Amino acid sequence: MINTIKQLKNNMATSALALGMGLAVFATDLAAAEHNWRFGNLYSRGSAFGEIYENLGHNIEKLSDGRIKVQVLYSGEGVGASELLGATKSGLLSVAAPFQSMHAGELPAGVVEIGLPGGTANTDELTSLFHDKGWDKVLTKAYGSQGLAWMEPYIQPPVYIITKKPINSVADFEGMKIRAPGAYGKFLRNLGAAPVSLAWSEIYTGLATGVIDGSIGSNMIDHRDGNHVEVAKYMYRLPLAGAQVLPIVINRSAWKKLPDELKSAVRKATELHAQEQLVKSRKWEAEAIAEMEAKGLNWSPVPSDADKAAWHNAGAGLWDEYAAQDKYSKQLIDILKQNK
Repeated sequence: MINTIKQLKNNMATSALALGMGLAVFATDLAAAEHNWRFGNLYSRGSAFGEIYENLGHNIEKLSDGRIKVQVLYSGEGVGASELLGATKSGLLSVAAPFQSMHAGELPAGVVEIGLPGGTANTDELTSLFHDKGWDKVLTKAYGSQGLAWMEPYIQPPVYIITKKPINSVADFEGMKIRAPGAYGKFLRNLGAAPVSLAWSEIYTGLATGVIDGSIGSNMIDHRDGNHVEVAKYMYRLPLAGAQVLPIVINRSAWKKLPDELKSAVRKATELHAQEQLVKSRKWEAEAIAEMEAKGLNWSPVPSDADKAAWHNAGAGLWDEYAAQDKYSKQLIDILKQNK
């Protein structure tokens, strides 16, 4: 017994020494860095997309030769999904990957940026829209007006709705409570549903407890990683949006402190992040569908022509509605109309 106690004391002393050495190394790393950044994102630790954001942080550190250190904060680790934009504007976060639909009141142009219902799934068209047709210039000004620097955006796959009850026609959406922020919520309201705004991390509980009857995911991977099929087994066949485009934003004060070579390094890191998002999300989407179908996911019947028409009409007026939100939204919609 005495030997056991001695061994425990030795183990505790060794653990304390190791912890102390680890903290000392961490403190040394921070001291060695010229810029220490906190990076907030939408996903939980260990999720597929959470790992991609971790890679972005690593690439910023690597391409800056360690002059910028990045602490990645996952969903639920201090800053909520609906607070990401405000926390970055205030400087609580240095960099963030927000979901624009959660910030429609703060930055209406972000809702247009992400892609209004009925938007294209063609990644070449989207890339051209942002880099050749002028959306990048408008969004740089829009985010700049909020005290933010806008970096390379990234594309994620189509947006689908998962529900607890089968949707045999669009009429079945009447009265359903669907987690669908921003323009997606307005689209579903036009079909008679009641949109609800929840963070991704709250979807499973919301479905399980009946707070919501269904939810959009940013993509199929979201539904898979959130285990949503355990509590909602029906997927409607028509996507709300063909693809989503999301930004990486940086607190303007933190951005201005960087010399040009570090700004170039950060931009390059976000470009690599956009490439990784596109390549991996396509692969993960196919895997996610197969995994969810194996767990009992059921697809709705093929929509009728009448349902397809109702689906189209539900989003038809959103362009003009969002163009009236602010000058940046109007500029983005005007570019869309010119290139339709």
